[in-house]
Amino acid sequence: MYDEVAALPLTVEDCSFERRERATSSGFDRATTTISLEGDGETGRGEDVTYATAAHDALRGHEVSLSGEYTLDSFSTALDGADLWPEPPEEERFRHYRRWGFESAALDLALKQADTSLGAAVGRSYDPVSFVVSTRLSDPGDDAPPTADRLATLYDRYGDLAFKLDPTPSWDDALVAEVSEYDVRVLDLKGLYDDDEVGVDADPAFYRRVVDGVPNALIEDPNLTDATRPVFDGREERVTWDVPITGVESIEALPFEPEWLNMKPSRCGTVESVLDTIAYCERNDIDLYGGGQFELGVGRDHIQALASLWYPDGPNDVAPGGYNDPDPDADLPTSLLEPPESPVGIGTGFR
Repeated sequence: MYDEVAALPLTVEDCSFERRERATSSGFDRATTTISLEGDGETGRGEDVTYATAAHDALRGHEVSLSGEYTLDSFSTALDGADLWPEPPEEERFRHYRRWGFESAALDLALKQADTSLGAAVGRSYDPVSFVVSTRLSDPGDDAPPTADRLATLYDRYGDLAFKLDPTPSWDDALVAEVSEYDVRVLDLKGLYDDDEVGVDADPAFYRRVVDGVPNALIEDPNLTDATRPVFDGREERVTWDVPITGVESIEALPFEPEWLNMKPSRCGTVESVLDTIAYCERNDIDLYGGGQFELGVGRDHIQALASLWYPDGPNDVAPGGYNDPDPDADLPTSLLEPPESPVGIGTGFR
């Protein structure tokens, strides 16, 4: 599929940045940067979703010289030598996050300059998107035991939502039983993060409690150790991966062939890697669902567009960004996201 867009002509005349920040329902303030590339009267936008506020602060006054005539592919090559980081990133994975911000802005611009959309370029239609709402059951640092109150509040406000949840070892049998009464599509065990504030310890009793207790949910990112691996014997088809997925080679390196994967384009970094990864999964009958990273701008539209084109029926963690607010507005979509009637570029305006 990359061949369908690699040769698109691309004219870049200017590059600019817009920093955004907003409180989230997960108890932290999220900062991102919208990257805008301008040329031939059009603007292409991408979003850098690096999880480090200081990195966004540093980028605001930074100049990246990218003006010129390219193809989309040659622009990607030019980015290899571009100075995208005024200060080294706190984590190496952030390099891919920022790279995707620039690459998606370039793809968006090239498509607009060609007066076409990503769907038209690759011969795919934009279909309505199924989504789940990702939420925690307790705030970080809250000493009170978690409850299902947040699920009840969201359900009462919006109706029959589906959810992606982040279990913790503090979930007891009673809470697991209560959670199982809701439509929970994915349980993210967060077992593969090095960050102590995000990662969750791999405890076999905890794993078995939630895997057995919510039997219809996919299980994302378990830490498979000698102690936890038996929990998944005969249930490998429920295991899905997020953190390790950075391209085709990362899929081939998994401990067993997956049936599901979480597709986050920022983890892959380049347009080529994103499209090659999607194509690989289609060839190998691996189902995908989209993943979100608290995007504050066009990045949310982009992950919705990818889901719309390639995996619209999955448990996509691409709900409208308003669901990430500490107190979501009452007027939010509650079922399928409808695609824009006349998409251009990657595709924005899902509703």
